[in-house]
Amino acid sequence: MSVPPRLLAVVVMALWAMCYPLIALALDDAPHLTFAALRAALGGATLMAVALATGVSWPAAGRQWRWILVAGVGMTGIGYFGMFHGAEFVAPGLATVMSNGQPLIAGLLATAFLGERTGATGWSGLVIGFVGVAVIALPSFRPGADATDLIGLAYVLLATTGVAAGHIAIKRLAEDVAPVMAMGLQLAVGAFLLAGLAIAIEDPTRIDWTGRFVLALLGLALPGTALAFWLWQITLARLAVSQAVAFSFIVPVIGLTVGWAFFEETVTTLTIAGAVLSVIGVWLATGQGSPAEAPATPGGAWREPWSPRPSKQPPAFPDR
Repeated sequence: MSVPPRLLAVVVMALWAMCYPLIALALDDAPHLTFAALRAALGGATLMAVALATGVSWPAAGRQWRWILVAGVGMTGIGYFGMFHGAEFVAPGLATVMSNGQPLIAGLLATAFLGERTGATGWSGLVIGFVGVAVIALPSFRPGADATDLIGLAYVLLATTGVAAGHIAIKRLAEDVAPVMAMGLQLAVGAFLLAGLAIAIEDPTRIDWTGRFVLALLGLALPGTALAFWLWQITLARLAVSQAVAFSFIVPVIGLTVGWAFFEETVTTLTIAGAVLSVIGVWLATGQGSPAEAPATPGGAWREPWSPRPSKQPPAFPDR
């Protein structure tokens, strides 16, 4: 794909930024876990249909299936569980911002599990971006804040941790399995987990199939999930994890704008300052001094990362 990976990352972040407002729009029309399971199932089914229609190969190695399970349980299962429950307690703009505190966690995990070496400038960018997110969220921790805000933030933090682990798993898959197949399968794993939880603690039949709910579900499942995950695996194949996830810090600008425009959220000088810090963090973490992009093939041209490797080239991610 000839589109610059940084542009792909920006597109993915814009797609994910719209998810919290869509969740909030139809949150009263279905039980939370049922809503999340439907989103994952529809998104996964869409990608799997494309994979099967285009003759994409199934994962062959056990390690590929293990990383698919990690991605499905972490990013989709735990991630969606925290996201949908957090949306019940936290305003959409704040939820969008808080969920993007995960670049710092993902950067640490990438160092530990992928051996990525993030330079001083890159780490500075991640820290500054994280500070920007914290500044925006600061009003939620002031004395007298509603206790439900803290409950909601805890759910969002849970989602953030699951998503960070999911980034590592997707990076592991990026060199071996086509995006439509890998992301379709991980969404199916997450949908199965969420459906089981929904059956255990909710009434999945209590869905009000309003036009609003159908519109929100389609928006979440297709552009917000299927398209976003497909583009995200391609992005992670070409950027280091700490570079790619740093683009999450631009979501505060999008989230606050959406919250202000559609949910009457107040944008203060403090939140604007936090957004500025977030943008500076992205610039530092993805510019000079940050980790290098994924290398091209020996001939110099970009190779789709899931295409067959030359027989003498060792795998990028040895099974550990």
